[in-house]
Amino acid sequence: MKMLMFVRAAVLVGAIAVAQAATAAPVECKMRFDLSGWSVIYKRTSGTGVVTCNNGSTMKVKLSAHGGGLTVGRSKITGGLGKFTGVNSINDVLGGYAQADASAGALKSGTAQVLTKGTVSLALSGAGEGIDLGVSVGGLEISRVE
Repeated sequence: MKMLMFVRAAVLVGAIAVAQAATAAPVECKMRFDLSGWSVIYKRTSGTGVVTCNNGSTMKVKLSAHGGGLTVGRSKITGGLGKFTGVNSINDVLGGYAQADASAGALKSGTAQVLTKGTVSLALSGAGEGIDLGVSVGGLEISRVE
């Protein structure tokens, strides 16, 4: 009888743990970043950033974007902001994201983009300086700074 009660209690505890894990809120992560780049048909941008999450985790990252299309210009974004969705761990932000953007600017340049990587999305926004004009499609790679 005691063994049966022990088994029932263990099953109940396991069920509660599974229910809590299923209802756990996703981690909210944001990224502050600086980017600079150039384009003459082929677009190349690189920079650095810091990802911080509401669970206290922080990671320095390197950003590298590339693409092709009808683009020309040079730009620099300082103090940009990225917001991730669909993240369960800070490590989920690493990897390659699909990117498409349209831009136009002279002297003061800006960007607003949404990128995806599986179930993780990244909304980027930022303002800076430069001259750019065009449409490009490519990718953004986020890697950990060692």
